[in-house]
This record gives sequence, structure tokens and C-alpha cells, in this order.
Amino acid sequence: MTSVAIHPEKLKDVIAQALGDKAREVRVALGEVTVVVHAASYIEAMRTLRDAPACRFEQLIDLCGMDYSAYGDRVPEGPRYGVVSHLLSVSLNQRVRVKVFCPEDDFPMVASVADLWNSAAWFEREAFDLYGIVFDGHNDLRRILTDYGFIGHPFRKDFPLSGHVEMRYDAQQRRVVYEPVSIEPRENTPRIIREDNYGGLH
Repeated sequence: MTSVAIHPEKLKDVIAQALGDKAREVRVALGEVTVVVHAASYIEAMRTLRDAPACRFEQLIDLCGMDYSAYGDRVPEGPRYGVVSHLLSVSLNQRVRVKVFCPEDDFPMVASVADLWNSAAWFEREAFDLYGIVFDGHNDLRRILTDYGFIGHPFRKDFPLSGHVEMRYDAQQRRVVYEPVSIEPRENTPRIIREDNYGGLH
């Protein structure tokens, strides 16, 4: 039998009490609870969210990196890189979003939570590959989506859309070769065509 989900405002209070000063902020927006935790307390906060009787978030269902250097129309303020996780409690029928910011922009790093939830291992590898965020304590932190010789982190806001190199198969050399990008960067503006009788509408 599935338990009835707790009201978001009540869950906010429960989480705030469980985390104490490990949480920088606990808020409710659009019916969802978001917790921002201190980087120094990240692993302890996540362990508390997993183990505290009123929390019991047994599953980590998502983890991703973020680059806040250009986020919407807002002027960037504070640390550039962050990690966002989504936790689910099956037993208590509740979920929470957890954010932590990397203290250093030049070498973004936070603790790994792979020892708390096995599912975090590949998510953290993806965030490392795409954003260059290092997860301290991860036992196999290597690229997972890009090529072995790939340079840079393609989800960073300052990474060029066309990349730095392109690859092709060279029939004479019988192998894949890497070359500088030959595509001139350009900006495409979609052209909107409106028809008077589109979809039978007048």
C-alpha cells in the first residue's frame, strides 16, 4: 500500500529540521522542495537525507552538473558550477531536489555520493565528462560519453558549438583522423511561414 505524500510545506520543515545548519536554504517552488547545502557538508547532508527516519530517500534518481555562468537572463553571481540531484523516498512517497555549488570555479569539485547510492556513479561520470566537475572519492572517474582523446567539456557555456576538432575516416590511412574544425560558425535564425489556411483554421 502506497503512503500518502506529505504536503510540500510540511516536507520542507521536516528536511530543514533534519539537516539543521548543513542546509543553506530550503524552499518550496511549484510544489517541489529544493534544498541547497554547503559543499563542506554535502556528503553528511546526503547521508542524513537517506537515513533520517522522516526522510528515508532510498533512491537517487538523477544527478547532473550545471554551469551557471550564463543562466537565463540573470547576471551570474556566486560560484559558476553546481551539482543538482533528485532523491526519491519510495517508502514515504516523497521527493526532494538537492543543490550544491562547487567552491572553486578553476577546479570545480564536490564529494562523490556513489558510496551512498550506487546509481550516482555513472551520473557523476557524466557530469565530470560534460562539465569537468571532479567528484572526490569516486573510484572510477573517467569520461563516459565523449571520445578518449576529447579535449574540454562540451556542456560548459564557453565551449564552442562546433567543438575544437572534427573526425573522419581516412581511407588511405585506414583509420579515423582528427582535424581542426572546418565549419565556419554561423547563427541561424528560423524563418516563420504563416499560412492563411494552416490546419484548416481561418
